[in-house]
Amino acid sequence: MKIICIGRNYSEHVKELGNDPNAEPVFFMKPDTALLPNRNHPVFYPDFTNNLHYEGELVFRVSRLGKFIEPQFAHLYIDSIGFGIDFTARDIQQTCAAKGLPWEIAKSFDFSAPVDGFRPLSDFPDLNNISFELKLNGVTVQTGNSRDMIFDIRRIIAHVSKYVTLKTGDLIFTGTPKGVGPVQKGDVLEGFLEGVPSIKVQIK
Repeated sequence: MKIICIGRNYSEHVKELGNDPNAEPVFFMKPDTALLPNRNHPVFYPDFTNNLHYEGELVFRVSRLGKFIEPQFAHLYIDSIGFGIDFTARDIQQTCAAKGLPWEIAKSFDFSAPVDGFRPLSDFPDLNNISFELKLNGVTVQTGNSRDMIFDIRRIIAHVSKYVTLKTGDLIFTGTPKGVGPVQKGDVLEGFLEGVPSIKVQIK
C-alpha cells in the first residue's frame, strides 16, 4: 500500500505558509513505515529537526484497483474515512524548498503519518460537508470542513489516478486547513471526525 498526500488544498493554509495556489492538485507520497504499528504507539520526535509540525487531515481509504478514474465514478473507489496527522519537519522542508530540492525527507520519515478512526463512507452522506478538529493538549488548534477543500476528493482521485494506479488499501491524505503548528515532547494530539474521537497520539 502507499500513502498519497495532497498539498496546498485549503486556501487559508496556503496563505499561512506564504505559498501560491495551484491549478491542479499537488501530491507527494509517504512510505508505509510512516504509519504507526498500532494505535498506542507514540510518535518519536526526530533528532534531525527542531521544528516538528502537526497537520490534521481527512484521510480516504481506497477500496479497489483503479487507473484513469473519472470524477463522477471516484466515490466508487473509496470505502471509508479516517483522521490522519501529516507530521512535517518544517525547518528541513523550508531548507529543501529554498534550494529547489524535493522535501520528502521532511515528510516521509518513520511514524510521520498516524491515522485512525476509519468509518464507512455511508456515515457521511455528503462528502463535501465533513467537519474535523484537532486538539493539542486539550485545546483546539485546527478546525476544518471538506467543503473548504480547493480540490474535492473526486477531483483528487481523478487527478492522482492519471499518474499513479490506485490499489486497495491505499490512503489519501487530503490536505490540512490553517492552524498548523509545532509540537514538543510530552504533547498529546487528538483528532475528531464530526465530533467523534478518531485518533490520539502522544509525542515522545
